[in-house]
Amino acid sequence: MKKNKSSARSILDSKPLWMLLSLLISLSIWTYVVSTETATVTQVFRGIPVEITGDDLLLSSRNLIVTDVETNSVRVEIRGPRRIVDALNSEDLTAQVDVSKLTRAAYAAMKYKIIYPEGTETRYLTVTSYSPETVNFMVSNQNTISVPVRGGFEGQLASGYMAESPVFNPATVTISGPDAYLKDISYAWVSFGSGKTVESSYTEEVPFTLMNADGDPVPTEYLTGSEETVEASLPIMEVKEVPLAVSVLDGAGATAENTKITITPDRIKLTGDSAILAGLNQIVLTTIDLTDFRSTFSETYPIQYDNTLRNISGATEARVDVEIVGLETASYNVKNISVINGPENANVEIETESLEVVIRGAAEKLESLTAESIRAVADLTDYKDSSGPFMAPVKIYCDGVSDVGAIGKYTISVNIDRSEKKDVTTNDTGSYRDSYAAQSDGGGAG
Repeated sequence: MKKNKSSARSILDSKPLWMLLSLLISLSIWTYVVSTETATVTQVFRGIPVEITGDDLLLSSRNLIVTDVETNSVRVEIRGPRRIVDALNSEDLTAQVDVSKLTRAAYAAMKYKIIYPEGTETRYLTVTSYSPETVNFMVSNQNTISVPVRGGFEGQLASGYMAESPVFNPATVTISGPDAYLKDISYAWVSFGSGKTVESSYTEEVPFTLMNADGDPVPTEYLTGSEETVEASLPIMEVKEVPLAVSVLDGAGATAENTKITITPDRIKLTGDSAILAGLNQIVLTTIDLTDFRSTFSETYPIQYDNTLRNISGATEARVDVEIVGLETASYNVKNISVINGPENANVEIETESLEVVIRGAAEKLESLTAESIRAVADLTDYKDSSGPFMAPVKIYCDGVSDVGAIGKYTISVNIDRSEKKDVTTNDTGSYRDSYAAQSDGGGAG
């Protein structure tokens, strides 16, 4: 019995035996691993991204563009050795579609090719299932259009200022893309100045949004523009309310104190350069001579101002109404008619015997005035070299009564005769010299 135990222990303690056992175990493990790695397996890979290639050649050579790809990823089953298949994952694979050989615009369905990572032993791999089997997309003609830039300022203006319409540079943008996407584009919209309060011209570089005719944004996935941003500017001008006025020449007893002037409208709003507006405190429509009418006067005049300014009120003319208050008029038959400063070496004959003259003034002043105290005097200074009959203007003088005067313009008929010089030129009322002296005596003139 002891001998048997000793023999068993001797065998277990045998080094060659254990070496042989180790070799057999290693060989078994190696055989298992090799058989496992070389075993053929099938694995499903999901979410493999789709890649379109050859589209740059399609665009450059045939002016075609790929749009509306219906599938962004695919699912495939791949069969091959476990050691190769297990090393793959969906993120390293690509479903590639080569469109370089397409020749016309159309709806297309093309099979794709699975692209493996570099170094993969693809000769041992087979795709056994494709889902979907094809990638569907549109091939469209590529075209270019130009659309206007429109936009709005979203900020605020400081008090006393006004904005003109926004200005955009460029005023149009060029958009390239497939016809189906271009046809709905109506304009490029720009919003700028949000949150700003401005009192001078404002400029901002901003992106634009392509819009359809209804004011809704259009898809831009397949579109490219000549510009990415637009320079949007808002011209700002100062606004000023400017009163309208008339200049008045006193006369015939009337002054600003007894004259009522109404201007309709009496003011307008102008906008423009601040430097010009700063010196503009009123606009004078015209000069009114109070001797030109008896008691009332009405006329419409254009409103004139610097042509660099803009009238935002809209009124282009104003009506002026003038009323003489507290004065009366009376008519006088004046026969005291004379001339002064007549030409030398000539006879001046006054052919007008009397003038009907209207005098205006306070009632008590007119009551003290008589026709005999009214003179009509023609100054012939401008007729030094003249000869023949003329209608010469006269001034009306009211001797001895102040604050009265003649209304309107008056003329007399004179004849300048150079054939024979007389010592005295006169009508029934006096002479040359007497007329000149009388003019210097004083009295009202109209």
